Amino acid sequence: MDKHKLAIKWFDKGCYLDRHEPESDKAIEAYKKCIKYENSFVSAYINLGFIYIARNEYARAVKYFQWVLELAPDNAEALNNLGYAYEKMDRFGSAKKIYEYVLRFDPGNTEAVINIGKVLELEGDFYGAVDQYLKAIKLDSESISARFCLAFLYDRYDMFDEAIAEYKLILEREIYHAKSLLNLSNLYIQLGNIWDAIDYFKRLIPLMPENNDIWNTLGELYLSGENNKDAAVAFEKSLSINPFQESINIALAQIQYDTYITQCNGLKKEDIMRRIQFALSLNPENQIGKELLKKLKVNTWR
Repeated sequence: MDKHKLAIKWFDKGCYLDRHEPESDKAIEAYKKCIKYENSFVSAYINLGFIYIARNEYARAVKYFQWVLELAPDNAEALNNLGYAYEKMDRFGSAKKIYEYVLRFDPGNTEAVINIGKVLELEGDFYGAVDQYLKAIKLDSESISARFCLAFLYDRYDMFDEAIAEYKLILEREIYHAKSLLNLSNLYIQLGNIWDAIDYFKRLIPLMPENNDIWNTLGELYLSGENNKDAAVAFEKSLSINPFQESINIALAQIQYDTYITQCNGLKKEDIMRRIQFALSLNPENQIGKELLKKLKVNTWR
């Protein structure tokens, strides 16, 4: 078998191992054997670079992406990843030079434009970063990545109106963009707009139905809006995912207690007491739980 065929054989094996054992030493060894038989096999260098980025071994990633720069100087994807590796090593100047180099042979590469914006952000250049993200949006008005970077930058600088507008533009293009939904919800919480926050949190549920943090936040928002019924539903769902949440058990017990003493809805005092006792088994020092339990023991009318 000639060297080229051997290189392809080891590259294919590396790809197989990479899929089934991500970031594994076995995949690395296979790609290195590929290069041994054909030292100009660009895809093997690229995949090695990706593996080392995933393993947070950025100096090694740089080594392999630099080989790509030698062998295929117009491979924009690999070069953008080389720049990213430099960023993670805090070599911002080197990262920026790589991205600028990409734009010399591919002026419409929105990823490189965005990446320059990210470097400028890291360097504290707010206006420079904004200009880059706007430039990327001008190149590709449908770029979710560019719009999210711009929205998040506005968000970090407490430019609430601008951030909200950009998040909403993203959601017009991708209605289930999870990070935009989450960030927009949190912005509305900061602004005290509980019902808009609830609306956007509810849109997260189909994306993360088993995320108890989403249900907990939703429950707390309903409580803030004095909607105890829906708050209880949210907390019950959270506890069905993870029952060992002391504070959520107590919050639900408080709602149940308030309902129990004001309404005849079939709630049993014993069930509420069991919930509180379970929470206290997780943390015997929970004062709210202890006070609630004391009230239930005193109240004997039902």
